[in-house]
Amino acid sequence: MRRAIATVAALASVLLLGACSSPTPGPSTTAAPVTMSAPQQVQRPVIKAGAEHPNFVFVLADDYAMNLVKHMPQLQKMQVDGRTMNKHFVVNSLCCPSRSSIFTGRYPHSTGVFTNAGTDGGISGFHHYGDQKHCFAVAMQKAGYRTAFMGKYLNGYIPQTMKPEPGWDEWVTGGGGGYAELGYTLNENGVPRHYGHRPQDYMVDVLSRKAAGFIRDTAPTGQPFMLEVATYAPHDPYVPPKRYVGTMAHVPYPRTPAWNATVQDAPKWLRGHYPLTSREKAEIRRDWERRLEADLAIDDLIGNLRKQVAASGIERDTYVVFTSDNGLHMGEYRLTPGKETAFDTDVQVPLVVTGPRVPAGTSTDLMSSSIDIAPTFLDLSGVGTDPKADGVSAAPLWLGQQPKHWQQAVLLEHHHRQGVPGDPDLQNKRGADPPGYAAVRTKDSLYVRYADGEQEYYDLRHDPYELHDRVKAGVPSNLVRALHRLTTCSGRAQCQAAARLG
Repeated sequence: MRRAIATVAALASVLLLGACSSPTPGPSTTAAPVTMSAPQQVQRPVIKAGAEHPNFVFVLADDYAMNLVKHMPQLQKMQVDGRTMNKHFVVNSLCCPSRSSIFTGRYPHSTGVFTNAGTDGGISGFHHYGDQKHCFAVAMQKAGYRTAFMGKYLNGYIPQTMKPEPGWDEWVTGGGGGYAELGYTLNENGVPRHYGHRPQDYMVDVLSRKAAGFIRDTAPTGQPFMLEVATYAPHDPYVPPKRYVGTMAHVPYPRTPAWNATVQDAPKWLRGHYPLTSREKAEIRRDWERRLEADLAIDDLIGNLRKQVAASGIERDTYVVFTSDNGLHMGEYRLTPGKETAFDTDVQVPLVVTGPRVPAGTSTDLMSSSIDIAPTFLDLSGVGTDPKADGVSAAPLWLGQQPKHWQQAVLLEHHHRQGVPGDPDLQNKRGADPPGYAAVRTKDSLYVRYADGEQEYYDLRHDPYELHDRVKAGVPSNLVRALHRLTTCSGRAQCQAAARLG
């Protein structure tokens, strides 16, 4: 975020003029291999876990859409025991930029990370702009927390050659091979370890065991901890564990009015999409079944970690948080499975939290986004929020409050991705390959401005499935102003002022 304000302003300027550009590109498109080493020992104060310094268990799923929630009993139990954010959105519907924003509390125009690879994405972009220094784990570790990261980090991380990232005491992280869930390598505190194809090697289960072990071993020390477990599931190729294969074959895909439908007055990139073919429908049915079965493993992980928290006697001092890096469309708007659009299928994701002072069985319709997660962790941990982050602490929402002057808009940012070989999220026009855009999402509207100058506007009060582009009837001026302010904002105060309509 401390790269020149001129860079931010320039990016906003070209978006509003209809040309999408990136921040200054990094020196290379692939992170250079480095000498392997264990996480560095960090000097920190001694603090005691408790009300002032609670523990955190943060589970981040990959490509987890809203329509999966009702098929996960452990997640539903979290909703009964905790609080659900009904209007939670990611600021970019693509893995790496979304995760970069979750780590730092900054919009993509502040992190510089817009894609999964190339000159403006992946771990090379994250490092080029120094974003790793702004990860919430760095501040929490320095304040006295014991930190652990397990699972999928950022695209381009190579577990065989790269070192652990700063801020994490425990580091158990995979690379691109993790999507297969079997036959992968994990970097375990600087040492690569290969896992095979036995049932017990299934990655979600391995992460579940290691994370539970971290909780079990850390709790007796009295030191507060931050544990993030980031699964590769249910990302394509949708690999379930053997115990669940075939168990969800009877569950049909939840078709909404947007499924296999056209958008009236759609922008150019979306026009002309023909109806889904019989083959495409069959592939969606198969993929949906496998996604559900892979999600059951994530559900087991949630249940296992909550059980370990209770068994360790730290339930009253521990927040458990579940969310996703982005959603996924599967046939909506005649698009084959993919993401990257500004539609709710791609940008709205679950966020459920349990823990101290969280009112059970409640929910809120106030808006929050992925840039609010890091500030919330820092706030609730007692570390203190970073005023240079773009997001705001959502602690009032998590704890059941209804702030009067809360944010009313979320910025969505997307760059047209560079076709870098090996990107697991490469998709063609059939899956959705929109041009770059900036968009503003409010509780009842979506306004999108594309790099080519086209615009979209949906009135969600009368069109909740985003099927009627009303841009020809005119875009409300407050949305146009909000989009301009958000794309040029920097820091908490400026970005939160921009997120209030007026």
